Amino acid sequence: MSESRLPATLVVAVVVAAVGCGRSAAPGAIQRDAATAMDAAADAPLDDDPGHDAAVATPTPTSPPVDTTTGASPAWTPGPPVVVGDSVDGAALRAEHRARLRQDTSAVTMLTGGTALELGQRLCEAVVPKRPPEMPVLLKPNLSGIDWFKNPRTNHGDNGVAGRITDPEFVRGVVRCLKARGHTTITIADGFAGKPTDWDRLIRVSGYEAMAKEEAVRLVALDDDGVFDVVGDQPGRPLGVRGMERTRVPTLLMPKLVAEHLDHGLFLSLPKIKTHRFAVFSLGIKSLQGTTMYADATPAFHQKWRTHKEVGAALAMVQRGDPRARAAYVKALELFAERMVDILEVEAPDAVLAEGVPAMNGDGFQVLLPAKEAVAIGGTNVIRVDRVGAAFLGLWDHRGLARELGGHRTSPLLEVAAARFGVDIAHPEVIGDGAALLDAPRPAHLIGMARFEIDDAPATHASLHAAHVADDRLPAIDGAPDPIWDTATPLRFSTSYAGTATSTASSVRALWSSRGLYLRWELEDAGLFTDLGRPIDLERVALFEEDCVEVFLAPDPAQRGRYFEIEVGPFGHFFDLAVDRTGTRGARRADTGWSAELTIGTWRDAAARRAVIEIEIRAPAVVAALVAGAALPLGLDRMEGQRPRQYLMAFPGRTAKPNFHAPTGFGTLVLDP
Repeated sequence: MSESRLPATLVVAVVVAAVGCGRSAAPGAIQRDAATAMDAAADAPLDDDPGHDAAVATPTPTSPPVDTTTGASPAWTPGPPVVVGDSVDGAALRAEHRARLRQDTSAVTMLTGGTALELGQRLCEAVVPKRPPEMPVLLKPNLSGIDWFKNPRTNHGDNGVAGRITDPEFVRGVVRCLKARGHTTITIADGFAGKPTDWDRLIRVSGYEAMAKEEAVRLVALDDDGVFDVVGDQPGRPLGVRGMERTRVPTLLMPKLVAEHLDHGLFLSLPKIKTHRFAVFSLGIKSLQGTTMYADATPAFHQKWRTHKEVGAALAMVQRGDPRARAAYVKALELFAERMVDILEVEAPDAVLAEGVPAMNGDGFQVLLPAKEAVAIGGTNVIRVDRVGAAFLGLWDHRGLARELGGHRTSPLLEVAAARFGVDIAHPEVIGDGAALLDAPRPAHLIGMARFEIDDAPATHASLHAAHVADDRLPAIDGAPDPIWDTATPLRFSTSYAGTATSTASSVRALWSSRGLYLRWELEDAGLFTDLGRPIDLERVALFEEDCVEVFLAPDPAQRGRYFEIEVGPFGHFFDLAVDRTGTRGARRADTGWSAELTIGTWRDAAARRAVIEIEIRAPAVVAALVAGAALPLGLDRMEGQRPRQYLMAFPGRTAKPNFHAPTGFGTLVLDP
């Protein structure tokens, strides 16, 4: 970017015209946007509900009831301005949005089939209210819910962004729909919590930068980051919000761009349909976290964590094993829900178009489990859209969720919103060619931050049984046949990471003793793709780029996110490390200094395309877990070939892309007596 970087300042004064469009950059100007970090934590105490302003006047609706077939308003007239002088009239917005959503009983549209672009265009045509072509339109996708940037080469093709954010092609489809209606002032924006350079990287990696240029629309950040709050028409400049004194967010600020579109534009929310490790799921209500700013400190866009400020203390209690931890966690979630609905009251979008191509189960960040169907869900009532999205994710009226979250049978965000706005969500009408997907209850798969998991899918994971051997009958670990291995039942697999069948088979046997764990791999169709110029007596970094097998073993079944990874190639190359994905503060996510204390033996027949890899593991942490009857989380994986590259798993994680680091996809190592 050519704009100079200026010091970030907290600005709450701006004059915005009551009618007409705000200033905007030339079409095609790409500006830096921002993303929300969900896991920032604080030590603020759990407080009581201060209550909400019940004495809000109900305004005359500014638009007629929405059409229940298309969701598009047959007519529209502007209401009184809500941005006047140096601030936003939060009380007026609250009254307007409460009245509109309470009266809006229009159907929710659910579409399926086709590409992300096609679904975006179709859903826009079906649900976005028709407005004068000169009206500016703000599209707010989910750009911020990422697992930070990853090197795809070292993370099995995962860049840390894809699958977690709204697909840019879906947004492209919405843009083209709006252009077909004659709209010429279209802006794509979200809030971020990283540095300006991180935003530049995000829009490049995600594909949003290229898409926005090709469609000649603006892409901006809702941040007071020294650029977007001072350059051009200052879309990220924070405005004060009046009438918030009796809410849980009294210091809330609103990005100027959002305020302008609430005042005299069209505000469309385009969230990703996914489960969320804290909020239960992330849809239209949760997506507004990306717009939040607070006046408590500067820069205001770095204060998003205050919306969920109690979760850090609750998770610390979880880590300590405090018996009060779950109650504190649920209270933190309930407070988060109250604050998000406070924000919804003043920032309710005119329509929600949610992208699920595919929808994601799991935790929303590290473990992504794609749904089978490609869907898009939308409507003009954000609460009803979230209700239908919850049903699609299997997280509506869920008994198992209630057991984990103190009686909440869906996300507290949805519960609080429905109660606060007076919206009946018991049986929303669903139309469109995807409506039949909800004819039967759908299975849920949610991984919560408080160390719980909801998984309604039938159990399909097998077990590897390890036979016990006396210390004087241990295998030789040389790759040669040994009768002692015949005492162990083999586990044979040929499935890919996605669970599909392949023709490349592997067989694994396991033994255990008081001294260690022993594994024998027998590999068929082995191409032996290996860099033989590398020594076998030193750890082989990036061994996963060649042919190898991988063993993942969690010594504590209650801590599936804390495990050991051991990679071994068909010529004896190896790499081992300890992995911690529990989110524990201070823990090393990848400890390459850990040693499995390996002994390796191999055998190969290149002509027959067969290989044997034997492994002895004597690491003290592993040996300590070897107790008769124990059932330890286990991953058995193999990478084979170059073109095509095969990612094989005994216990498929069924992730969107190859990802062996999916503890929910682990099977079980059973230690027989």
